[in-house]
Amino acid sequence: MNKKYFFFDIDGTLTDIKTKKIVPSALEALRQLENNGHFVAIATGRAHYKARSFMDEVGLHNMVCCGGGGLVIDDELRFNIPLDLSKAKAIVKEAEENNVGILLMLDDSIRCYSKNNLFREQVGERKEPTEYIIDPDLDYDSLPAIYKIYLSVSEEDQSKLKLVDTLGHLRFVKDYLMFQYDEKKKGIEDMIKEVGGRIEDVVVFGDDYNDMVMFDKRWTSIAMGNACDALKEIADYVTDANVDDGIYNACKKYNWI
Repeated sequence: MNKKYFFFDIDGTLTDIKTKKIVPSALEALRQLENNGHFVAIATGRAHYKARSFMDEVGLHNMVCCGGGGLVIDDELRFNIPLDLSKAKAIVKEAEENNVGILLMLDDSIRCYSKNNLFREQVGERKEPTEYIIDPDLDYDSLPAIYKIYLSVSEEDQSKLKLVDTLGHLRFVKDYLMFQYDEKKKGIEDMIKEVGGRIEDVVVFGDDYNDMVMFDKRWTSIAMGNACDALKEIADYVTDANVDDGIYNACKKYNWI
């Protein structure tokens, strides 16, 4: 058997968007892949602390997380790469000068830090569980590492911030912008080096725009039937929707299970 190295996105790929639970046939596919000797991992933009519970729940032990900046191998977090510190601090300084609310993730937890409560005053609560640490004496310039930045800036006003494009950013919520390490493809490459695999034996599954960064012609890229059109266009194969047994059916088609 030619051992493959599988990497699965979570939301909309492994899980049903409506229930937030893993699709039963997808879970069965993961089990059969591992039983057949394949390497199986998650590839997600989620922070390690947030993705860990899902990894444990589905019984996996390997994960590319933090947008590619974090690697978990045999249940051990090997590393977690923060944002480029000088660029992150410059973005924070510019946001502060423009009266834009700021939240910073400074460690691997639900805690977000800021000098003030401006972010929540401008756009309300962050759309996921958060512990807000407001410290008026927080010195942004002296921070040793920044893992994520949240700015309360709308799409219309984003152009006022001239440094926005110096770091990778995403907008999952219309009212605020998130900066995070966004190199899932590099995370996959790093994982393959760590576990001694071959890059041509990689298989990735995804469904959304943020998965485009891990679709690469050196390996097999599979888009779910419920994927965005842009992802389908660059995929090697488009399977059925995730809730219609898309992962299981693709694995059967390629004789991986």
